[in-house]
Amino acid sequence: MNFRVGIGYDIHRLKPGIKLVLGGVEIPFEMGLDAHSDGDALLHAICDAILGAASMGDIGLHFPDTDKKFKGADSAKLAMDVVRMAKDAGWRIVNIDSNIIAQRPKMRPAIEDVRKSISKIFGIELDSVSVKARTNEGLDAVGREEGIAVQAVVMLTK
Repeated sequence: MNFRVGIGYDIHRLKPGIKLVLGGVEIPFEMGLDAHSDGDALLHAICDAILGAASMGDIGLHFPDTDKKFKGADSAKLAMDVVRMAKDAGWRIVNIDSNIIAQRPKMRPAIEDVRKSISKIFGIELDSVSVKARTNEGLDAVGREEGIAVQAVVMLTK
């Protein structure tokens, strides 16, 4: 079997008056992630990891923020397109591991809902999805609650 590993990263600035969406789940919070699409940094990082492992570029190549048709786009739909592209190239997702780095909101209450959502969006078993939450202990822009960062690692097989 052929295995490949991809890594993804995304960070967005927090902004009042926007819904916070991570992993396709709306998280109760007074701010959301400012972006061209819906700002779902978790799905963006996972998509980048899949595209990277499949040697298919990155999310910006396929869904550029300069294209008005992606303004406010539902990242879950973009993620499903990425899954289709990878499958069309013969790849299957083995597992997804991710870190949400946010000082606030506390992510623990939403983790299981986020895992279930990712499992559904990417078409893999729940036990193949890991979502962990970390703070930056008050350090840097994330620690000052200016943004949220996400890391993701994906294994593909052919």
